[in-house]
Amino acid sequence: MNMAGMLLGKDRQTICAIALLVLGCSSVGAVSTFDVIGVTALRSQDPSLNGTGVIMNHPEGSETGDTQFEVNPSTVGQPTSLFTWIGNNGATSTTYPNSLGTGSAHATGVATRLYSVNEGVVPNVSHVYNYLAWAFYSNMVVTGVAITGKIVNQSFATYGTPPDSIVASAYDNYVARYGTIFCSATGTGQAVREPAGAYNTIGVGVSDAESSVGGTPDGRAKPDLSAPGLATSFSTAYVTAAATILFQAAQRGDAGTNISAASDVRTIKALLMNGAIKPTNWTHTSTMPVDATHGTGAGVLNVFNSYRQMTSGQHRAIEVTSVTSGAAHPPGSNVGNEPALSGWDLATTTTSATQDTVAHYYFDLPSNNRAYVLTSTLAWNRALNTTSINNLDVFLFRISDGSQNATSVSTVDNVEHIYLSGLAPGRYDLQVHKHGGAGAVSNSETYALAFEVFALPLNFSHQGSAVVVTWPVYPSGFSLETTAGLSAPVSWSPVSAVPIISNGFYRVSFTSSNPSAFYRLRR
Repeated sequence: MNMAGMLLGKDRQTICAIALLVLGCSSVGAVSTFDVIGVTALRSQDPSLNGTGVIMNHPEGSETGDTQFEVNPSTVGQPTSLFTWIGNNGATSTTYPNSLGTGSAHATGVATRLYSVNEGVVPNVSHVYNYLAWAFYSNMVVTGVAITGKIVNQSFATYGTPPDSIVASAYDNYVARYGTIFCSATGTGQAVREPAGAYNTIGVGVSDAESSVGGTPDGRAKPDLSAPGLATSFSTAYVTAAATILFQAAQRGDAGTNISAASDVRTIKALLMNGAIKPTNWTHTSTMPVDATHGTGAGVLNVFNSYRQMTSGQHRAIEVTSVTSGAAHPPGSNVGNEPALSGWDLATTTTSATQDTVAHYYFDLPSNNRAYVLTSTLAWNRALNTTSINNLDVFLFRISDGSQNATSVSTVDNVEHIYLSGLAPGRYDLQVHKHGGAGAVSNSETYALAFEVFALPLNFSHQGSAVVVTWPVYPSGFSLETTAGLSAPVSWSPVSAVPIISNGFYRVSFTSSNPSAFYRLRR
């Protein structure tokens, strides 16, 4: 097996508030990676979300026969007892150094971002199984041997031997069988590599450097999302850490009593993608669900958004209807609404040889003199030992006039994603549409749906000689911008002050020493 364990290495914008006339500028600070990916905001509310109780699987290595794969415990500040090293033919060791292989700077660099004591996102994971990557694939994935734990970080890629389709099928079957959450690097500067291109894995790009682009050979959109890290090896570690946090939260009941649904690989995937922040060059189409052009997928990871959507709870479809296959499916007639504008669902939908099925999630958006933003992500798996997938779509209809506001209708992807800003108040029908008929792989399909609708207020107040600008911590991922005036052409610039988190709000103070200016939030 030929593998590489290397450093797989707008202007689109949402304006939620504008033109608050305030004064001056405050102190300057630096924005950290933890700020960007939502860890800072998450820890401000719950520092215990650090991987507690979750087992991590961490395969590493490059060419077949290479034995350089081991994380050095002392470098990441963890005790040797945290690790089990697993080499070729399943041989194990609980000491370091050992005879199974040698230390790897790459593996240790990935581990630093994952679970190191000082720099890791999830330093309190309960155990790490550090595998030799090519042996992990051959001995576990291909043969279908169950591993301990559900989370796997894969900062490596395969290169043609065995063929990509074989690798992808092996991983898809493994996920379908065991529900394992694989976060896999797509590669840097070339086509998306396996196993990141598999249907059922979470493919990760890099948001602050060159990332693999163009999707997969069969036209699917990959990566699923991106993160900073300067190489996809390291951005993948951040996404794996975020998946670990969501899994920890689900297991301890943060998402409600349906723990198995909340911790399902499809739910985790949909929530991670739906919480992502759109970069300025983000683009997609109705048939290309996420951004494969720039390698950012659904956007840049923000685990705080994903966590808050998860803890908003599971919200079932208000009604499920059937239509003749291929027929129109206008908004339904049920008058009920979802109890919250944020949340998720894991549900099974069933069609027939002549009927399509539509699950309706209704939302009532009250008038508040602000436009709304809606993002929704649908994810499902390629089933065990199949070559294709069922076809599911997502639609958004405005009920008052039956107009179709947004669609995601890829025929080849097993994710669908809609993102719409400037949504007017009113009542809407978010539809999950499963196609039946002769083309269906199976009559039933289990899908995960994540959704978020919001209108974010920007507020200001006076405190002595200072003006204080605040906005809610959730939804996260907004930046404060300023301009001197609103006469065209308007040029907005980022505010250099780093917001302080206090009582669930971001807070920036301005003095009266500088000229008047206008401010807005952009995401």
